[in-house]
Amino acid sequence: MKRSHSMPLQQAAQESPVLARLMALAEESGQRLAAISPLLPAGLRSHIAAGPIDGPQWCLLVQNSAAAAKLRQLLPTLLAALNRRGWEVTSIRLKVQTPTA
Repeated sequence: MKRSHSMPLQQAAQESPVLARLMALAEESGQRLAAISPLLPAGLRSHIAAGPIDGPQWCLLVQNSAAAAKLRQLLPTLLAALNRRGWEVTSIRLKVQTPTA
């Protein structure tokens, strides 16, 4: 029988600078989403997830094109709110998620 050599994610992150950086970016992305959530219509919030951060660009994952269209209208307001909170975000990219079978 093979034995699994697994370790807790926190320990793995401490031992790997790359993994630690990815975890920090994921946490920051979640914080950004939490910061803009009050600015989103209540019905839209459940259709959006935090996506990757790529330098000054942030990505939001959107469940469908209708939600993306509404979100596009809010982008200037969202960008301003993020920058007021100290994040230097120059653009927000929207990625519509396609359902998988």
